[in-house]
Formats: sequence, structure tokens, C-alpha cells
Amino acid sequence: MAPAPDHRPDPLDLGGPWRAVVADEGLRRAFAHPDHRDDHWAEVQVPGHWRSTPELALTDGPVLHRRTFEGDAPAAGDRAWLVLDGLFYQGDVWLDGAYLGDTEGYFVRHSFEITGSLAERSEHTLAVEVTCARQDDRTAKRNITGVFQHWDCIDPDWNPGGIWRPVRLEHTGPVRARSLRVICTEATTERAVVSFSAELDSDAARTVSLHTAVGEIDDVVDRPVAEGSNFVEWQVSVDRPALWWPHALGPATLHDVAVEVQVDGSCSHRLTRRIGLRSLAMARWVLSVNGEKLFLKGANQGPTRMALGEATVDELRRDVALAKDAGLDLLRLHAHVSRPELYEAADEAGLLLWQDFPLQWGYARTIRKQAAVQAAAMVDHLGHHPSVAIWCGHNEPLALDIEPGRTTGQAEMAKVRGRFMAAQQLPSWNKTVLDRTVKRAIEGADRSRPVIAHSGVLPHPGSGGTDAHLYFGWYHGHERDLPGFLRAWPRMARFLSEFGAQAIPSTHELLDPARWPDLDWARLERTAGLQRAILERHVPATGHPTLASWARATQAYQATLLKHHVEAIRRLKYAPAGGFAAFMLADAHPAVSWSVLDHDRVPKAGFHALVAACRPVIVVSERLPAVVTPGDALALDVHVVSDLRVAIEGAVVTATLRWPGGSHTRRWQGDVPADAVVRVGTLSVVVPDAPGDLEVDLDLAGGSHDSSNRDCATITRRSG
Repeated sequence: MAPAPDHRPDPLDLGGPWRAVVADEGLRRAFAHPDHRDDHWAEVQVPGHWRSTPELALTDGPVLHRRTFEGDAPAAGDRAWLVLDGLFYQGDVWLDGAYLGDTEGYFVRHSFEITGSLAERSEHTLAVEVTCARQDDRTAKRNITGVFQHWDCIDPDWNPGGIWRPVRLEHTGPVRARSLRVICTEATTERAVVSFSAELDSDAARTVSLHTAVGEIDDVVDRPVAEGSNFVEWQVSVDRPALWWPHALGPATLHDVAVEVQVDGSCSHRLTRRIGLRSLAMARWVLSVNGEKLFLKGANQGPTRMALGEATVDELRRDVALAKDAGLDLLRLHAHVSRPELYEAADEAGLLLWQDFPLQWGYARTIRKQAAVQAAAMVDHLGHHPSVAIWCGHNEPLALDIEPGRTTGQAEMAKVRGRFMAAQQLPSWNKTVLDRTVKRAIEGADRSRPVIAHSGVLPHPGSGGTDAHLYFGWYHGHERDLPGFLRAWPRMARFLSEFGAQAIPSTHELLDPARWPDLDWARLERTAGLQRAILERHVPATGHPTLASWARATQAYQATLLKHHVEAIRRLKYAPAGGFAAFMLADAHPAVSWSVLDHDRVPKAGFHALVAACRPVIVVSERLPAVVTPGDALALDVHVVSDLRVAIEGAVVTATLRWPGGSHTRRWQGDVPADAVVRVGTLSVVVPDAPGDLEVDLDLAGGSHDSSNRDCATITRRSG
């Protein structure tokens, strides 16, 4: 579709340096007036977060923002709009002393017509009061900000407030599309259907023409509109489409989409998107893309940076590249909506996204209606991205006051676990009212994707539960307990969306290693998220002469846990497991966390373990006990797990047990079907009387997909 001629000026970017000051009642009454002096206020950058400015680094606001700009009146018949892509979290907006309106929702775009204001003068003053109130009652939060204001992987004293997304001035004709939702609702090799819905704001009653281009397909429909806001829907069909696939299944083909609102043959407003044509379905937690099942190997990911508005485009794209390089199919964007650049990178890379709505733990009853509004806005904002595969309404909808530095002691953690289990089993407003509201709102806006009401909810009266958060080897039990638990409770294996252990990063300057062992533990527990008592229960610091030594030990523990947890869940592929998402990929700020990449994306040993465990083809046996005694009879089942879409013909698996002074080898040969788990045999042995290490080495010769693995146990001396 060739765009209709457009004589209007390009959008005017209103970013860059603004003036800002902490609000008080006197300033609130005066700051929006054009004559108010602000030369003594702090200078802040927009987009940005006010705490990145030294003068505002400790405030929770509200913060008043101002800037001046020159803007000409639109041509006759045209309209002018102020567009704010995101205020964190609420805003009140004035232009030239006149109140335009309020905003709520940190990722929600808002626009205000300013045609009359631009006609009155050429120099203008834009004033915005931004509020991001501290959530003092964390069991009943009122801001829908997800992990940004309540998470044990972000500094609890941080405030994300600010004008964190671009601000601009736009000119349109008499009709503007305030919102545009683009969703691929059907896709096969024969036909794809793209559904559109838009809110059109018209200055008078008229008929508009909607010109839509999807790739090479052009479509035109006419719609009558009344003065004011109008909601319109239409569809475009594409014959024999080039489909978008996850990177494990095929090419991530994208198509440009343009929607032009025309009035009397002239372009009034034009919007563009990039989409992928694909279909999604989920049955028993197994996702299918374009009719092909895909076992999801994934990881959780928080914000790329704690100050997300200040992350570079390269940083946002790098997280997607690192996930794909690790062999992952899925990133779970944990209780937050990220920047557009991350979604664009995922679309191009063929990386699937599990998109959480930004609800984390407990919320007040008053947010229900606003949550429904923002949930629909999330679909408007992200629905065209083919990478977004799953919507989730709420992470762990439990009213728990979890805060770094307060919940790391044994006694305190015992109390938290007790409250956690009680909240899981008892009905609550968050689980039964809020989450159903959010789920209905998302489903009402998008029927093309699976929608999960909440994550991490155990089976309880009236519900079979959802995906599982199982922290064996961290919050409970031993890291070896997971396979036995999943055998006993197969429902918990359907989708394991959180598991892991903390590890000290290799770039551990934040811990001040010269002070070892007398670190500033209180600061590390509160600001960096270290759960010291739990970490030392699994990896004691005593006996380590340096911080670096302890860091290596914590990383080795994390790597061991991740390797064996991933292998255990992969052996249950489709029976019943649909996938996993380890916790987590990378840090948003300098921290001691569950991440496998630190805030500078320097890998821990756990990253390499995750990469190895997520290879397309792995050979794995049942795990050796940590300690065996002479005379023990071992029978270890050996499996090959393949995610390939073609069979491996004539694969040879060799398993060798070694001990001091001896060895035992078994060999099997056969075909490994596509996308399957195959039990190839059993390695049996009676443990010899040979104290030392007992090792099992596994090797798969499978053409271009050779694989190896190793496990180890200790043979004790025979008693007596």
C-alpha cells in the first residue's frame, strides 16, 4: 500500500533535559503556569528515572517536571496531540497552565488533544506531576508495578518513578487512532487471519476508510464514526502465508503491517507494526506452534536494568541473544512489561516469551478495575508480537511481605513458609477475584493465546493448581529430592516455572572482598538480595580462605542443582512435562541472586551448566547416590532426550562405570525418534570394595549431535 500524501510535520520529540523538583503544596499550585521560574530546579533526563539525578536520588516523590518547547498550530482541519508513552506510575499533565488529564499504568500510552493550546501561542510549557508512591503495606499494594516495587531481586529502597518513556508532539488529520490492536488469530500453511481493533477519535461524524497492508496484501474497509471515541474492528486474510516459527522449528518470518485512516481520500493518521503469522495452542501445559509441539526450555528474566528506561537498546537485545545462545526457547518476563526493543529482538530471534502482567504477591481490593484496564492495554501494546506466546495474570498471588534483608534467617523463613502454605490452600481475594478479573480482561482482548490466571499456585480445594515453583535445595529439602517428588506428584511436573539457588557472582566487587570474612552482611542482605542463612546452609562460608573461594563453591552448587533439575524435567518431556523456566537468567542491578549471569552479563558456572543441559540432544542416566558402599547394587536407567525434528538413525550410546582399579562398560545402538525421550537401557553394577570415586561416563555418537555426560559418587570403606 503506497501511503497517501502527508503534508504534516514529523513528530516533535520532547525528550532530553527537563527541570524537576520534589513537590510540595505551594509548588503544586504554581508550577504549571508558564511564568513560573524553574532555573534552580534539578536537571533530569527524559526518558529516565528521577532517582538517577543526584538531587533526587533519595526521594519517593511526587516529583514535578517541566520543559518548554516551540510548537506551531496545526493546519486547518488538522489536530495536535501530546503523546506520553509511559509515566512511572501515575501522572497529572498540564500545558500552558491548563490541565489536560491524568495517567495511570507505567507501560500504558496516553494521548491528549492540544489543538486549541497550540493555536494560542508558539512557545509552550509542559508540566507533569509524576507519582510513584512507596508501597508501605506490601500485602496490599496499590501500584500495578510488579517486580519494580516488590521483589527480592531488586533493591527494596529503589523507586522507579519518572517519565521513563518518550514524550512527543504529533499532528494528525481530523481522525486519530488512539489505540491499535493487531493479533494473528488464525494461521495455517493455507491461510492466515489478522484481526484489527482500533479506537478512532473523530472531530465530527463522518465515514472513514481504513487502508490496511499486511505484507503484499492490501485491504480497504469503510466505517461510519461519530464525533468522539469510536471502537472499530476488521480482519485481513492472507493466502498461503510465510509462517513465523520459534528458532527450534523454523525461520522467524516477519511481515510489515500498515494501517492508514483516510478521510476524503487523504491520510488522517498512519500506524505501522511488524507481526508474525503463527497459531498457538496449549493442552495440558504442552505448547504447540503452528500445530507442532514444542517442549519449552526457558528461564525467568526480570528487568534488563533496574532503571529500565535507561537501558540501552544493545543491552535489551543482548538478553534475547544470550537466552537463544544458551539453547533456550522461552524467556518468562517475570512480573513486568519490558521495553519495545526487547520484544522486537525476540520476534527476530524466534524466541518465545511468557509475558506476565505486572502483579507480584499481594494487592489491595481497590485495584481490580484498574487492573482490568491495564491488562487490556497490555494486549494493545504487545499483541502484535509473535514472540509473545503465553499471558499470565499474576505471579504468586499471595499476600506476603517479602523483603530482602528481613527474611533470610532460619526462624523468619520458617514463618514465611508457614504463611506461604496457608495462603496457597486458603481462598483469597487476589486468587479468586483479582486474578479472574485480569484473566477475563486478557481473554476478552486476545483469544489467540493461552492465558494463565496466576503462576506458582499449588493444588488446593477447588483447583488443580497451575505451574510449579519448586525450590528443592534452596528453600526446602535437598537438591536431590526433585525426581522423587515429581514421581510421587506428577501433576507438579506439568510446567516447572521456578527453581534455582543463589550464587555469588564472579565480579563480586560489590561484596568488598578485601574485608573477607567480615563483609557488610546487613547491606548485602538488604540491597543486594543475599539470603545468607540459606546460602550458608547449603554452602557454608567457613573454611574458605577468600571470598573468591566461597564464590566458586556457591557457583558450583548452583550449577549442580540446575544441571540435574533440568535433566530430571527433560526426561519427563510430554509425560507430563511441557517445559520449564529456571530462575533466573540475569540480574537487573549488582546483586547476589539466583541469576546465572550477573548485572554485567558475566556468566556464573550455572550458565554453562544450563547451556549444557539445554542442548538439543542429551544423554543422561539416573543419578548416582552421593555416597555408596561396597556391595550396593545399582541399576541406572539411561535415556536419550532429543528435541530434534528429525530422527537420529543408528545412534550409539556408551556407558562406562569407573572406580579405582576397574571399570564396566555397556553399549547400545538404535534409532532415536524425533522430538522424543528414549530409554536405551540399564547400567547395572554391584559397587566394588574400592574406596574412592565412582564415576559414570555417558557418550552418544549421533552424527552431528554427539553428546556426553558425567556423574560421580563416593565409595566409602566397608564397615567393620
